[in-house]
Amino acid sequence: MESLTLLNTLVGFDTTSRLSNLQLIRFVKNYLAGFGVSSQIVENEDGSKANLYATIGPTDRPGVMLAGHTDVVPVDGQHWHSNPFQLDVRDGRAYGRGSADMKGFIASVLAQVPQLARSQLHTPLHLAFTYDEEIGCIGVRRLLEVLGGLPVLPAMGIIGEPTRMQLVAEHKGKTAWRVTAHGHEGHSSNPEAGVNAVEYAAELVSFIRSLARQRRQHGPFDPLYEVPYSTLHVGTMQGGTALNIIPASCHFDFEIRHLPADDPQPLLDAIRQHATQVLQPEMQAVDADCGFSFSEKTSYPGLLTPPDAEVVRFMQGLLQDSNPPRKIAFGTEAGLFSERCGIPTVVCGPGDIAQAHQPDEWLALEQLAACDAFLGRLVAQLSAG
Repeated sequence: MESLTLLNTLVGFDTTSRLSNLQLIRFVKNYLAGFGVSSQIVENEDGSKANLYATIGPTDRPGVMLAGHTDVVPVDGQHWHSNPFQLDVRDGRAYGRGSADMKGFIASVLAQVPQLARSQLHTPLHLAFTYDEEIGCIGVRRLLEVLGGLPVLPAMGIIGEPTRMQLVAEHKGKTAWRVTAHGHEGHSSNPEAGVNAVEYAAELVSFIRSLARQRRQHGPFDPLYEVPYSTLHVGTMQGGTALNIIPASCHFDFEIRHLPADDPQPLLDAIRQHATQVLQPEMQAVDADCGFSFSEKTSYPGLLTPPDAEVVRFMQGLLQDSNPPRKIAFGTEAGLFSERCGIPTVVCGPGDIAQAHQPDEWLALEQLAACDAFLGRLVAQLSAG
């Protein structure tokens, strides 16, 4: 299976988001060039990472885009039974970091290139491979700047995130923020003389928790999602220097994962209003310089592709499955392609998201084979016109 050979190569590149992905991108560029396919490299600001965009077939027609991210999450602190950056195939599974999320899809796409190069494509196939998806869909934003200037955009996009080769047309959006409470330091023997940043941050965390409870109890709801409402979550918190010192600073990070039709802005406004109008006046009664500051860490939109969209009907034909598309809670780059460039996009790829980010991450070989077969049908469709 050529896709398995390519997956072995791709997993061998440690493209953890904190590292560079250039070795992998150069491999893909050279691989494509070996079949006469040129590609465009879109680097980040310091040239340490890059996206790749390539078109196979006529360049004056919209065509179909296959997209995926090249970065993976860290393995730090995880117990693996094999080298995470050396593919280990056993018991019908391919173990390795990124095998499911989502180098399996990229390998399957690259395995189709020899056939694509031999075919007389009436409709082009576009390839888009990005960096830093795992830390906020960062790399794709630079790629979208380039795509926005092209004379012809893809007519539709397929993001190969692991969905067990099931069609997905909707997913939640996400916005993540850091909140810093600025207090007034002092000796803990006289708490009233200071402003305890940790305690005020904790009060705001408690308020965020109450908003999460409201969404869980009152919605809005979409029963087709595994978690059928928008969620709020505080993930990290840090503050203070010693137990006998009133902490002068504390920060925490929170996120909102929202249904695509549920605008998160009212929730953000409520959090900021509670901080500045309820908590901050108490803080400033002691020291006028105290209060809260907010900074956005990352944000990406949800995906809301209509179930009767052309891309959905096209995919249902290729998948030989007329069931309605699914909805997923985890985010992808699909919403950005759709919102920023107007490319109707869906999500479909090999593997199970339950394996992503886990120790001993694995991809079932039957899933890889199913993706190979799906892409083979796509190539035949584009060749037929």
